Amino acid sequence: MHPRLLMIEDDQRLADMLQTYLQQNGFEVVHASSAQQGLALLQDQSQSYALLLLDLMLPDAFGLDVCRQIRAQQGPIATIPLVMLTAKGDPMDKVIGLELGADDYVAKPFEPRELLARLRALLRRQQQLPAYSPQSLEPARVLRFGRLEIQSDTRRVYLDGRERSLTAYQFDLLLVLAESAGRVLSREHLMDALKGETPDAFDRSIDVHVGRLRAAIEDDPKQPRRIITVRGAGYVFAKLQDV
Repeated sequence: MHPRLLMIEDDQRLADMLQTYLQQNGFEVVHASSAQQGLALLQDQSQSYALLLLDLMLPDAFGLDVCRQIRAQQGPIATIPLVMLTAKGDPMDKVIGLELGADDYVAKPFEPRELLARLRALLRRQQQLPAYSPQSLEPARVLRFGRLEIQSDTRRVYLDGRERSLTAYQFDLLLVLAESAGRVLSREHLMDALKGETPDAFDRSIDVHVGRLRAAIEDDPKQPRRIITVRGAGYVFAKLQDV
């Protein structure tokens, strides 16, 4: 079964080209030419999507506003892996998109192979759990740090027993940090661990994702006690928390 991708893109020529290319490379592609149409498709409970490709400039809305609306939803829609697609290459546009919850950002013009690599990398992060079999009854691997619980197999995070909503990239970032609790990890190390096939990662993107991660798991994101910044070196995930 091919992963279903929703593409919200108003440039019909580009959309046709991408739809053909992605379908030739194992995706089922549903195209929406406006924000309104795309949001309606996302909210249709009879359909589900593995990925979202979202253009920044749409005829009826700004892509960043659409991204914000999606991340404010409840349920699976809020965590769908999302790639922003735009003609703007300004690094600040990338930062804003990431701050609003995008998992990746591709500036036009781009090589279709690059986009394909990025989409496949996101899919790997969002991979489904293996099917149940009687021969595989090992309990889910759980990391606990005080009131924080990270379920690596189910890709769920709980704070005080309440589930926290994270994107696929944010969960992977948290897991890399938590599995090396007590060690300082540089930005370069984190990018190498997370980028998969994604090229051209830029340093500030890690800071943006850490900021969003803190917003989800810290009691006070402005005074973090779980993900600590080590000036000039990187980040460290605290081994001892809530003590």
